[in-house]
Amino acid sequence: MKQLMLGNQAVARGLYEAGCRVASSYPGTPSTEITEQVSLYEEVYAEWAPNEKVAMEVALGASIGGARSFCAMKHVGLNVAADPLFTAAYTGVNAGMVICVADDQGMHSSQNEQDSRHYAASAKVPMVEPADSQECIDFVKAAYEISEQFDTPVILRTCTRVAHSQSIVETGERTELPLRLYTKDPKKYVMMPANAVGRHVFVEERMQKLAEFAETSGLNRVEMGDPKIGIVTAGICYQYVKEAFPQASVLKLGMVHPMPVRMIREFAKQVEMLYVVEELDPVIETHCRVNGIRVDGGKNLFGLLGELSQRKVAQALGKECPEPVLFGEQVPVRPPVLCPGCPHRGLFYVLSKLKVMVSGDIGCYTLGALPPLGALDTTICMGASISGLHGFNQARGGDSAQKSVAVIGDSTFIHSGITGLIDITYNRGHSTVLVLDNSITGMTGHQQNPTTGLTLKNQPAPQVSIEKICEAAGVKRVRVVDPNELAALEAILKEELTAEEPSVIITRRPCALLKQVKHNPPLRVDPERCKSCKMCMKIGCPAIHMEGGNAVIDDTLCVGCDLCQRMCSFGAIKTSEEVQG
Repeated sequence: MKQLMLGNQAVARGLYEAGCRVASSYPGTPSTEITEQVSLYEEVYAEWAPNEKVAMEVALGASIGGARSFCAMKHVGLNVAADPLFTAAYTGVNAGMVICVADDQGMHSSQNEQDSRHYAASAKVPMVEPADSQECIDFVKAAYEISEQFDTPVILRTCTRVAHSQSIVETGERTELPLRLYTKDPKKYVMMPANAVGRHVFVEERMQKLAEFAETSGLNRVEMGDPKIGIVTAGICYQYVKEAFPQASVLKLGMVHPMPVRMIREFAKQVEMLYVVEELDPVIETHCRVNGIRVDGGKNLFGLLGELSQRKVAQALGKECPEPVLFGEQVPVRPPVLCPGCPHRGLFYVLSKLKVMVSGDIGCYTLGALPPLGALDTTICMGASISGLHGFNQARGGDSAQKSVAVIGDSTFIHSGITGLIDITYNRGHSTVLVLDNSITGMTGHQQNPTTGLTLKNQPAPQVSIEKICEAAGVKRVRVVDPNELAALEAILKEELTAEEPSVIITRRPCALLKQVKHNPPLRVDPERCKSCKMCMKIGCPAIHMEGGNAVIDDTLCVGCDLCQRMCSFGAIKTSEEVQG
């Protein structure tokens, strides 16, 4: 049956059709929907793991246990999972194991821009890269075949454009595979030095076999056209190339590690000019040059930053492009902002008011760095808020801990914040940590986590207590407060900042977008009482703006959280009934 599918949905379909039994992931845009979609297939056990390292270890364990397995993550998640990845390359697999990593060229939702192809080369595992949704299905199946044929994990690399674009796919039936026999084999699976030495030999021999496989694999193909222009490309860049130069000769690489040599060399001989079109780093270009294959244009034309496009490819290769069609009116920019009713808004207002240094983390609350709140000083990676604050305070000494806090979400705290908190207590620090508990993993689209009491498939599960974890980590001062209670929040913050021991403040209020959250009627501004002091504007709520000298609340956005009401000293913000009465 043919249908339109998002790339992520197609990857999930490929997993189902390939007979995958176990999938474990941590949500990370642009990979999140893969695991959400695969969880809809009852034949596949699917879970959210606390972090990417755990997810990959679960997938490896399932593979050793004889089941085809899978884990997914975004590019920075692969940094977290690098430890098991490099050793899994040595142990190899039993049943097939596929690792999907979704790169984010252009940094649409990421803190950096990195090229995961380097991981495949460094870990010495094969990597395949689909260019559309149909290839997402086909390449998943091919990845499992490669995994089992060569005894190796296989990385499937996607990107934002492939993951979140739709194209036509033809679906098939599921192939049910029996569990493979598990046989105890310490020399293969116990990676102590004496065994690892022997497995390294296997890894290098496997790479030689994979390099030969790449020469004839159907994953790589030549599309001969006009011999004046030859282009070597892969993934989403193939789509840009085909649209910009439909008549050009193209060598499309589906297997991007290891890459063929003879195949590229023969292609280069058949074309007058050879170009390499790839995003981010010159991985394909370097491979060509190292193997003595001429390249007439590559990163010197396309650069190292961001995404390419049909227009950028055409212009870089000297093709004239029609002028873009412009709108009659300038489209206003829409910067990211905390949602109306967001439970983090009141906290960041108070932190800005107190002028403390705020060590930030990855999540919705990163938006607290933007004006008018401007609360965050740093954001590095998952969990770095806590350990980074400890280092900051140890470096500065004195009363630094009385002027600084860390903020971290509930899911991120479970992901990688606990160890940082233990570092503070173990090493006799006295930093103040705020865990922003909004009862969900918010930034990636409302996924469950160990603190919510529900699994990926919405089955009841033990609800991990943040308070008890903090106490077990050695924190004696643990406070819980509603962040919309501004006076109480400010008082608790001032008190904990003066404590000469570690403290944790849990700000607990559910995300305003959760379906079970019941909103109050929208508030209104009484123009007779509004003094145009703009205090309500300081919380940065998108439902409030100034009009004719007075504050105005957009009743299509307001959720009646009453935070602005608490900001107004003149009683100008009321319910509709109060204004009308």
